[in-house]
Amino acid sequence: MGRYQPDLAAAFRQEQEAELARDDHGFPGRSVEELWGDTEWMEYVYTGGTASVLDQAVMVEPTDTEGGPFMRPLTDAEVRAWAPDGRPTHAAWLDALDSDRLSFPDRACGNCTVLYDENGPAGIAYWGVTAD
Repeated sequence: MGRYQPDLAAAFRQEQEAELARDDHGFPGRSVEELWGDTEWMEYVYTGGTASVLDQAVMVEPTDTEGGPFMRPLTDAEVRAWAPDGRPTHAAWLDALDSDRLSFPDRACGNCTVLYDENGPAGIAYWGVTAD
């Protein structure tokens, strides 16, 4: 789960940079943008992946479901299908994943959604499928 901020694309990029700082996967000294411009990085991701937010290149609009590799926020209707109040908690998200009420995206794609606690937005959940 990543830190919440209202701009989901900025939050996603921040999570990618934090993940890259933890593990550069043998590609030291490069930004996420630089990595996605490197054919060796793309081959690395497409043949094994990192099993992290680094496996998706960009954040797309919630209604953009074609292609990849990208991270896509769920639509309000998709969230309400498993969290009827539209304010899913971390526990509700885990339960939805475990019970198959919330599916994984296609190969090389990720999804995300804001999670809430009693005080409001508490974080952003990311999940997806590698390209390998």
